[in-house]
Amino acid sequence: MENNRNLFLAIALSFIVLFGWQYFVAGPQMEAEKARQEELAAQEAAKQAQNTQQETPSDTAPQATNGTAVVPGAVTPGVVPPSTDAVLAQSARIDIDTPRLSGSINLTGARIDDLHLKDYRETLDENSPTIVLLSPSGTANPYYAEFGWVDGTGQAALPSAGTIWSAPEGSKLTIDTPLVLTWDNGAGLAFTRTISVDKNYLFSIEQSVANNTDTALALYPYGLISRHGQPKTSGLYILHEGLIGVAGDAGLQEVDYKDLIENKVEQPAKSNAGWVGITDKYWATAVIPTQGQPFQPTFRYSEVAGKPAFQSDYLGDPVSVAAGSTATYKTSLFAGAKEVSTINQVEEETKALNFDLMIDWGWFYFITKPMFAAIDFLYGLVGNFGIAILLITVIVKAIFFPLANKSYASMSKMKLLQPKMEEIKKQYGDDRQAQQQATMKLYQEEKINPLAGCLPIVIQIPVFFSLYKVLYITIEMRHAPFFGWIQDLSAPDPTNIFTLFGLVPWDTPHFLMLGIWPLIMGVTMFVQMKLNPAPPDPTQQMIFNWMPILFTFMLATFPAGLVIYWAWNNSLSILQQAMIMKRHGAKVEIFKNIKDTFSRKKSVS
Repeated sequence: MENNRNLFLAIALSFIVLFGWQYFVAGPQMEAEKARQEELAAQEAAKQAQNTQQETPSDTAPQATNGTAVVPGAVTPGVVPPSTDAVLAQSARIDIDTPRLSGSINLTGARIDDLHLKDYRETLDENSPTIVLLSPSGTANPYYAEFGWVDGTGQAALPSAGTIWSAPEGSKLTIDTPLVLTWDNGAGLAFTRTISVDKNYLFSIEQSVANNTDTALALYPYGLISRHGQPKTSGLYILHEGLIGVAGDAGLQEVDYKDLIENKVEQPAKSNAGWVGITDKYWATAVIPTQGQPFQPTFRYSEVAGKPAFQSDYLGDPVSVAAGSTATYKTSLFAGAKEVSTINQVEEETKALNFDLMIDWGWFYFITKPMFAAIDFLYGLVGNFGIAILLITVIVKAIFFPLANKSYASMSKMKLLQPKMEEIKKQYGDDRQAQQQATMKLYQEEKINPLAGCLPIVIQIPVFFSLYKVLYITIEMRHAPFFGWIQDLSAPDPTNIFTLFGLVPWDTPHFLMLGIWPLIMGVTMFVQMKLNPAPPDPTQQMIFNWMPILFTFMLATFPAGLVIYWAWNNSLSILQQAMIMKRHGAKVEIFKNIKDTFSRKKSVS
């Protein structure tokens, strides 16, 4: 019995430490990091008032040097950066218009540097701005994709970031009308770039060069994603935000912004399968070279006009262009929301190695991915992710029903043995060894497994964390409503008992955020614990009595969908356990146990 209690206590303390860290450490750290990044943004804005980037081709394009890629960081002082609209108006552009994207392509450099996601807005307000994914050079935070060629000898005149491309009059990039850009270097090389886009977020870039000279060439194709300014991140260990890629046998590459600032360059081994990009919590960009052909992936950090600049790029092996011939190289660009179905579709169409890892499923991916698939399937049936979570809880309960039944049956028998346990305690007094021997003998006679009661908790842990991961990382849960005041299952319950649910205009501190659903969860947890046999040790009793209160406050900052799951799971467990206890003859005296608990607390005080 004592070992069983200690195991329960160890599990409970592990939960408290874990969630306590999330509540008391991670939460405040996130707030501090947010304030720090806001301060950095203000400092960067001040710097921008004195300098702005004026890029040359060498600022971004990888350079072919003995098979490796390097990036010089030339910076020219400029003027105060104008607004985004003003920057867009400074260059000739071709509009992008698809059912899910809007923006434009800059004819100067042929950069894809202006992209809005039509389906997503910054807040729940329908009138809030759409998500801006890419922004042009010259704005406060440039973020763009660029493609081109590098000459290993440096003798050929190639298109660069300053090259002005030509497009047919009236051109517009849509899912039905690709964009064809051309540029002639005037020395026998004619370049063509054909850009197409699908109905979602996948661009296809086909680069070709016609060699009209009498000399063969070897050109290196490249593609890059460049982002200037360090973006705000959640700072949580369960989610990677930063530079990302897959490099063949080297596998998944995740590079944090802070680490890259320190290391400057990280270069995995050359590969012939994979991709590189930059990922946020819900949005991402990635360049995908032709699979099956060697390329060198690289992650870089530099400073442009005193501002941090991060870049993911690849440099392909040289493409031979014989005199009088034409060579072609194809690249794909993903730029959009990290929707699971869309990511899977990109992987299928481009054959990009492990592109599904763009979504951070975590160590428990073998549970997390099926968990999401099940919830998404149920959502397709009922049309509400909150209801889908309730249904998946019932399904999980059904799967483990036989095991839980044995566990609750064992706990019911243990509760019936409480009088005999008290007799053993009185009989042997302070002789703990004798108490344990007598207790184990009693268990053997009654055929009770004292560890069986731990199984429901142990089973619930991976399910809980996989659901937490699904709610936190998947964009499908972003702004997904439930009922009533829960309009975003991925955000904490917005109500607060300490403001009388909005009646009192008080900006409560972080540790006093306590909504209705966390309260419901706390009550169900307390009731469930009262159904279990009481620990014989007073210290353990006190810890178990305070656990629901601690969990109530700690889970108040967690996604509402997770709290709803826990409350519903507790309710089902209470019903299941009460029925089993009644079947085995154990009295279900919840209210009496609660009354005794508060009576003991009152007597202690």
